[in-house]
Amino acid sequence: MIFKNSKSKYGIISIFFHWITFLILLLQIPLGFYLVDLEFSDFKILVENYHSILGMLLFYITLSRLIWKSINLSPNENNQIKNWQLILSRINHWLLYITLFTITISGILKKLLSGESVNFIVTSISLDYFNFELVELSEKLHSNAAIFLLMLISIHVLAVIYHHLFLKDPILKKIL
Repeated sequence: MIFKNSKSKYGIISIFFHWITFLILLLQIPLGFYLVDLEFSDFKILVENYHSILGMLLFYITLSRLIWKSINLSPNENNQIKNWQLILSRINHWLLYITLFTITISGILKKLLSGESVNFIVTSISLDYFNFELVELSEKLHSNAAIFLLMLISIHVLAVIYHHLFLKDPILKKIL
């Protein structure tokens, strides 16, 4: 297995970033929606702490993934892919990254502006400050960005299915 991407396939590092992001989101998204309906309790605090740690881990993985992407070539596109599809694909990918950062930053702001400490895994930070309006705004942004992320993921998965089943494009072989 190659570490770096080649002209035809993603390397093990890119593949790892892709699938670990998928696995964390598979836990993180349902956990976030589950938290919304929980009454305040020690159990909710425990679940929220796991949600926050997974969110920070996802933030660091996404940041590392973008750094890796900037110093590594991407596999060539298949000739069957039209220019407009390639443009939409790139827009969707960048929106995925931006949305992941938006979710993390709004989650951090929500906690900090509530007077809670934020676990950055390597350190913890808290502010002696509370602003209910900004907490509400951050919470709405956090929730809406999560819904937008689900839409982007759906588009991504549907595009892969379309390319795999209908165009017979070996798109999955690049990332598996």
